[in-house]
Amino acid sequence: MEMTYVGIDVSKDRLDVHASPQEVGFAVSRDDAGLTELVARLAALKPRIVALEATGGFETVVAAALATAGLPVAVVNPAQVRHFAQALGKRAKTDPIDAAVIARFAEATNAPSRPLPDAATQMLSAFMARRRQLVEMLVAEKARQRQAADKRLKKSIQRIIAALDGELQMLDQDIDNGVRGSPLWRVRENLMTSIPGVGPTTARTLLAELPELGSLGAKQIASLAGLAPWTRQSGQWKGKSMIGGGRGKVRSVLFAAALVASRHNPILKAFRDKLVASGKPKIVAIIAVARKLLTILNAVVRDQKPWQTA
Repeated sequence: MEMTYVGIDVSKDRLDVHASPQEVGFAVSRDDAGLTELVARLAALKPRIVALEATGGFETVVAAALATAGLPVAVVNPAQVRHFAQALGKRAKTDPIDAAVIARFAEATNAPSRPLPDAATQMLSAFMARRRQLVEMLVAEKARQRQAADKRLKKSIQRIIAALDGELQMLDQDIDNGVRGSPLWRVRENLMTSIPGVGPTTARTLLAELPELGSLGAKQIASLAGLAPWTRQSGQWKGKSMIGGGRGKVRSVLFAAALVASRHNPILKAFRDKLVASGKPKIVAIIAVARKLLTILNAVVRDQKPWQTA
């Protein structure tokens, strides 16, 4: 029996749907009535997977409605879908064409279904995103303060900095209460922060953005974080390996943690020094440290055992 693969192109007000290999296409509105119709029509098709692109939040309610109805859902990387479309020679771009391409991408890659984060994890993710915004605003205001020559401007900027500091402190308290109020999160945070170089911000970002930590193998978790190197080679030519894709928020926080760990974690410091001594560029060494740190974090959470140097 042939398996059915469904692609959905998500926009603000409309969902374009394509089922392959039946080559059936239709569209529904992105509201309660449209989602009800979508679930009913897809349930009748019994799809192997329903794939939709990450579109900055518009896909969340759609994925939740499908998952709640027991349909297998995969939220796929839009950049990978675009590259796939280029490989197919699809130059035309309309919403129905995009939906068909997503369906073919899901079939070609055998996209796996992943459970959606629960409400608490989604809330923590939103809080951590807001925290990053506040920190970015603080950095920008402090830079403006250093450049300001007029005293009145400096006082204005200082008031904004004070307000942002207050918001950050309250948000940190809300995040702390949320993590400390969850026995599972509290245990996982304590496990992760037992590793030198990993602080509460790193641990809580991983709790929110990488709930699969501890349940996947080292290569799979590195791929999710966008830290798995991919090789560029053709015949005798061999280019530099690169990283990319995956979850950018996770990769960024792990890179920052790797900078700290490469100075204060004895094992990771020795690992970094060995790479640099062998001729690896410092940036490459830090990326390797971030990948190794993630492997350690994955093992610590999986085994439920805190960090040990020996």
